[in-house]
Amino acid sequence: MSLRRETDLSFDDLLKEVVDKGLCNKCGACVSFCTAHQIGAIEMHDSAGDNLPRYAHPDRCLKCGICYLICPQTRELDDDVGAPAGALQDVISARATDPEILAVATDGGVVTALLSHMFESRAIHGAIVANRIGLFSRKPMIAVTREELIQAAGSQFSESSHLGEVGETYSTYVPVLPVVKAFEPKQAVRLAVVGTPCQITAVRKMQALNILPADAIHFTVGLFCMQCFSFDNLMNKTFVKKYHIVPDDIMAINVKEDFRLKMKSGVTIHVPFGEIEDIARPACLVCRNFANDFADISVGGLGSADGYTTVLIRTTLAKRAFAEAVNHGRLQSKTLSETEKKNMMFAVEAVAARKRERAAKRTVRQ
Repeated sequence: MSLRRETDLSFDDLLKEVVDKGLCNKCGACVSFCTAHQIGAIEMHDSAGDNLPRYAHPDRCLKCGICYLICPQTRELDDDVGAPAGALQDVISARATDPEILAVATDGGVVTALLSHMFESRAIHGAIVANRIGLFSRKPMIAVTREELIQAAGSQFSESSHLGEVGETYSTYVPVLPVVKAFEPKQAVRLAVVGTPCQITAVRKMQALNILPADAIHFTVGLFCMQCFSFDNLMNKTFVKKYHIVPDDIMAINVKEDFRLKMKSGVTIHVPFGEIEDIARPACLVCRNFANDFADISVGGLGSADGYTTVLIRTTLAKRAFAEAVNHGRLQSKTLSETEKKNMMFAVEAVAARKRERAAKRTVRQ
């Protein structure tokens, strides 16, 4: 596709309608596109921890409007990303068979095991993931080995990894898309992306327009996502005081029907989503996509027993990749009746409906 497109839109419109309204997902798609084509008109700027896109060189802007079109918060390309758009080929509850992966997994370790197998079979050359570096801190990386995937997996933390973080600025959201530029298009690599609904939506929009760097993205793994968090000074938050949470006592974090904190004492504290909306990113509160409808495969703990991952197979590519991982002994699926599958989907859809309702109410207020 030509970089120039018949449109009156530009980055100025993106600033006005999304960024300035506090609705930017910070996915980095706009900057990723601009960088991949060596235009360099815009950049992600980390001012006071906000990490928002801004003009770097306004004079270089082509006024093509593509940055606006691929933004997950705009609606112009909704019809173009209709497939798979929630299509569902199978519902599975599964877990990894590798004890090393299970030891660090939040749920069943399916993502790590599946991508590890795809590495081994050369189906992909790398996977863009969020590497956990602390209790509420992550950074994007391109994993190219099983060991790097395990390093990025789960939500287990040692004391040394977060003792010094109390009072700092936190964000559980990672802009993974700009990392794609680390691979030159001429290398013809196949990458997997593990992302939130907004990130996968941006990928699908780039693929719909056939623009770089989406040509490198071969496989998408979508995480169930009610909301990501961004906040300062954890100790002063209402829910921390209400539940008497000591951050250094947190061993693991999980999100299912609610926000769960597993403490070193073995106790799990359940916090309703409504009580942590004050630390949710504003963009998340107007997002309608919980189950990552546009991914090849969607995953999360909701709907499955502890120690297992709920897997929604949406595309033929995902069905084949998952089946191969099972056949090679990397994944183990539970045998589920049709009633059990319906119950799993009921649990997922119930939370998805709550997210849509929340977004509708927030949108009306605006």
